[in-house]
Amino acid sequence: MILTIDIGNTNIKFGSFDGNEMVASRRVSTERHCTADEYGIIIKELLSQSNNSVGDIEGVVMSSVVPALNYTMEHACEFLFGSKPLVITHDTNTGITIDYDNPNGLGADRIVGMASAYHLYGGPLITIDFGTATTFNLIDKNGRFFGGAICPGIKTGAEALVNKTAKLPHIELVKPESIVGRDTRGCMQSGIIYGYAGLVKYMVESFKALPEMSGARVVATGGLSELISQIEPNLVDVTDRALALKGLNYIYHLNTSKK
Repeated sequence: MILTIDIGNTNIKFGSFDGNEMVASRRVSTERHCTADEYGIIIKELLSQSNNSVGDIEGVVMSSVVPALNYTMEHACEFLFGSKPLVITHDTNTGITIDYDNPNGLGADRIVGMASAYHLYGGPLITIDFGTATTFNLIDKNGRFFGGAICPGIKTGAEALVNKTAKLPHIELVKPESIVGRDTRGCMQSGIIYGYAGLVKYMVESFKALPEMSGARVVATGGLSELISQIEPNLVDVTDRALALKGLNYIYHLNTSKK
């Protein structure tokens, strides 16, 4: 079995795979002050979900956008499994070509999501990750990533609105009944949810107008991907919440099969 770890700014996602089948997964809050022992307990609990143990893990692969946690997680894996995980960077063989002006600055989460989507669905394609930041990534039919866009995530935008104003309240991020808000909460929901859907729609339509993106499919992932699909049901072709974990498993096997 393979253990996959995706460290994001808001959440850490763990998954265990038997071949290409994900047999267990767990999502926990990203806590920079947790110890290696604490993360070790979480990993053991994940394995127990599928009646597995530490001894069943053959390898570990990890992506991270929180460098401060890398050593802690690597130490936890080394203690549990006797070896450090394969850590994804722009130099890792992922099955795609990175054509980017500063590849060293490209987040591992974007790399893994693109590699996973291209492996599963082919190209050309647009991947959208609705996380703390929302990222758009463009991959042509030959598996070449050549750019994209980054904007604040839906939750990030909503929290900034609340934190930077004196009277605006926290709201539930759900699809409003109407685009016309009849109270403060309704107005905020309309502006954030419908406004954000409009942003995504404009970006996707503009990307699809590029010669390299003719006929591109749109693959979405992240916690709020379904929310946008409720408003623009024809905008996204595939919604895959486990895209990153599947990609980590794929990349692990891609880099170890020959060995």
